Amino acid sequence: MKILFGIQGTGNGHISRSKEVIRHLVKRADVDILVSESQHEVDVGFDVKYNLSGLGYVFGKRGGIDYWNSVKNARFSKFISDISSLPVEKYDLVISDFEPITAWASKTKGVPSVSLSHHASFLSPKTPRPKRKNYFVEFIMRWYAPCRVPIGFHFDRYDTFIHTPVIREEIRNADVKNNGHYSVYLPAYDANYLMRFLNKVRVKWEIFSKHHKGLPYSEDNVKVFPVSNEEFVKSMATCEGLLCGGGFDTPAEALYLGKKLMIVPMKGQYEQHCNAEALRRLGIPVVKKLGKDFDKVLQEWVGSSFVYYADYKNNLPTIIESVLEIAESSYLPRQVSNLFSAR
Repeated sequence: MKILFGIQGTGNGHISRSKEVIRHLVKRADVDILVSESQHEVDVGFDVKYNLSGLGYVFGKRGGIDYWNSVKNARFSKFISDISSLPVEKYDLVISDFEPITAWASKTKGVPSVSLSHHASFLSPKTPRPKRKNYFVEFIMRWYAPCRVPIGFHFDRYDTFIHTPVIREEIRNADVKNNGHYSVYLPAYDANYLMRFLNKVRVKWEIFSKHHKGLPYSEDNVKVFPVSNEEFVKSMATCEGLLCGGGFDTPAEALYLGKKLMIVPMKGQYEQHCNAEALRRLGIPVVKKLGKDFDKVLQEWVGSSFVYYADYKNNLPTIIESVLEIAESSYLPRQVSNLFSAR
């Protein structure tokens, strides 16, 4: 049985989650991997058969998306060409972690497909949203990477097809301690901008910055690292708290590790504001923007003791079985069809 697994390469969360799923899936099927976009620092861990451009966005340095460079860097004609030329008909099943080329290629060519992603959870109206829904972005999320069968992930099981987060093995096996420092992962902010606030709150901070590519350096009570999976896991496992964006996988891992958490969703990123609303309902503090009094907000958070403990069980065996059942249900009919078409 052959499976094509498409991964959205904009951000590290898609890579980390897919890497964990693929690690289990390759034991049961022949898996080829496609990655579109390359804005990630985490290694996929497996050979990638297709590296394509896709459609992604560029991070800014003051909390939002750099829309100008995002549009300027987009290659729409190449995107359409890649959908047309991708040989998905060679596969029995296509899996997409919010990856549009594999999703649209399988849709246009009639190949069975599964959306295995956090974004799939937004196909349910029961998934938390902010008070003001963005119907345009809702439409984009529904049709950006459409698949036949949705399997979603979220902080809670809001619907029947939604599962709790996939917690990667290195987090489950981490040596969890509290060394008193606070870890920071806000990829849409430059480290120098963050230090305006962090220097005023007299605890140790460890910033992991997408904008810093050199060696780690320290300024007063702040240490800045380039993004490194190994170093970030170590920092998060031993921190007292995590200050991060409104993505999905990193906050989920912090909840699993029993760490204090504060969320700053990225400006213009509707999905992050949806995630922030879900976390707010769990009691997690959410800051919409870094205003002039943000250091006072940080000081109050540092002085608090609230932690939401999430006992996320290992749900991958169940999910893999579901995916393989879908693949097997389409495998025999496709083989028969291929046999007759070859005559």
